[in-house]
Amino acid sequence: MIRVAIMQPTYLPWIGYFGLMQSVDVFILLDSVQFTRRSWQQRNQIKTTSGAQWLSVPVISKGKRDQRIDEVVIDQSTCFLEKHLRAIEHNYRKAPHFSELAPTLLPEFEVTHSLLVDLNINFILRIGDILGIKTQVLRSSAMQGSGNKADLLLSLCQEVRASEYISPPGSQSYLNETDIFAKAKLPVKYFRFQHPIYSQMYGDFLPYMSSLDFLFNCGKDSTALISKGCTITS
Repeated sequence: MIRVAIMQPTYLPWIGYFGLMQSVDVFILLDSVQFTRRSWQQRNQIKTTSGAQWLSVPVISKGKRDQRIDEVVIDQSTCFLEKHLRAIEHNYRKAPHFSELAPTLLPEFEVTHSLLVDLNINFILRIGDILGIKTQVLRSSAMQGSGNKADLLLSLCQEVRASEYISPPGSQSYLNETDIFAKAKLPVKYFRFQHPIYSQMYGDFLPYMSSLDFLFNCGKDSTALISKGCTITS
């Protein structure tokens, strides 16, 4: 059986993203579709003494309304990675596993990328490695997939000979409106994630932070917490 999931590459994703990744055999990063400004594709949150703080990647968007994710160019006129690095160091330096993981993670904030997709995928692969996820990761832009929405998803699944497509809940509405997966005899199941509550700095627990929050607070050997929250349903 080859379980496949397809997700857009996002910036410093939350732990549910990696829960889905570790639940499948092939994880396709959907970077050949239209970019959405001010979305998770270019920003995420960390927890601070005053609550959640956005870390946003500035991009060049003027005159590029319909650009694809793999075409988005980072605006290098600001030292945003340096600012993100300072914010992370300031808020997590006293976290239980910061000293253990900082040497592996933080140097990535010193690497210059021209394209947003390369920055995002670099972090996704690095965090996946730290969490011990062995799933094969592919980019849709390097594949032959065609069509829109469900047609594109099916095309990508067929290209890797998927025997089951594992969809995030957000896609269920438009997948319910089509029967192309049924006609192709490719079962569709849905991934659900129950966010675990873990020991976190600065007061009451805040869910849906960047996975950096989980790593610095819980460590790389706490993947069982992620697995515990994962379920796949019909």
